[in-house]
Amino acid sequence: MPRVREIDEPGDDPILGETFAKERETFGFLLNTTKIQAHTPGIMKAAKQLSAAVDRSGRLPQELLALVYLRVALINGCPF
Repeated sequence: MPRVREIDEPGDDPILGETFAKERETFGFLLNTTKIQAHTPGIMKAAKQLSAAVDRSGRLPQELLALVYLRVALINGCPF
């Protein structure tokens, strides 16, 4: 059971509505981090933009980036 209540529905918040729709379209579900970060939509949006910027920067090869994501998931005890 998570320590912080997860948010599954966007309510009236346009940031959450857009983000939730994108994730459901991409993955078929909401990521756990999104459901927790949804408590502060502005920070959630900024965190996702930061992650996307790292992805787009090309500073890390895609193979290494995938390994970084896997390692972070393992450290956090999350399935990958």
